[in-house]
Amino acid sequence: MTKTLTKHLEAIKAAKKGIFVPYIMAGDHVKGLDGLFDTITFLENSGASAIEVGIPWSDPVADGPVIELAGQRSLAKGVNLTAIVKKLQEKESQVPLVIMTYINPVYQYGIEKFIADLRETSVKGLIIPDLPHEHEDMIKPFLADTDIALVPLVSLTTGLDRQKTLIEGAEGFIYAVAINGVTGKAGNYRDDLDKHLANLTDLADIPVLTGFGVSTEEDIARFNKVSDGVIVGTKIVKGLHEGQDQDIADFVQQGSNYAK
Repeated sequence: MTKTLTKHLEAIKAAKKGIFVPYIMAGDHVKGLDGLFDTITFLENSGASAIEVGIPWSDPVADGPVIELAGQRSLAKGVNLTAIVKKLQEKESQVPLVIMTYINPVYQYGIEKFIADLRETSVKGLIIPDLPHEHEDMIKPFLADTDIALVPLVSLTTGLDRQKTLIEGAEGFIYAVAINGVTGKAGNYRDDLDKHLANLTDLADIPVLTGFGVSTEEDIARFNKVSDGVIVGTKIVKGLHEGQDQDIADFVQQGSNYAK
């Protein structure tokens, strides 16, 4: 059975529109975790295709400085994975939510319990950047009969055979990492990036979204030409933290209204 996240994003793709997924850090709000659904509703109303919800963690190896600071602010408010899951159980969202976390907090929570508790939420996808493909069997058996997709990441250095292995049977979407390094590094794209993304998009049976360093209207236009849409984190997190709500709303609307 095709999972909700896949169907939702494929419907946007079929409508010849760009997919736009903003990233937020759970708990990084003036009201702490109590402001989580305020932010989710704001982004839904701005046209977000889905929303990536980051989990604060003390060793966020894939996060750049802006998102790392957001995680530190959240941790300082006492926010943790258990509290976030409990908050997500309180209300449904209009668009699918995708949790971005690391394997350590999930392991500490209890993998089976974590997945079971997410069944009662609007979470339809999981991104775990430090979980190698070879160790996905730690979590995949618990996802088998759920509506939650495990999203694979494909980097610039991933060879063709490895790409095929990573995307075979994948659900939700393919997260195409546009730079070598952490999030938020804008303007350092490799010359062969567009070709890499176009080839990956042709290879994949589900939507391919480009993330890491995406921060301008030009980026949105560029990556929609060679993939199915974008994921934007650092710009969203920074803008929300600095109170630039209208600018962020406009940016999300531009991304979600991109005509293919």
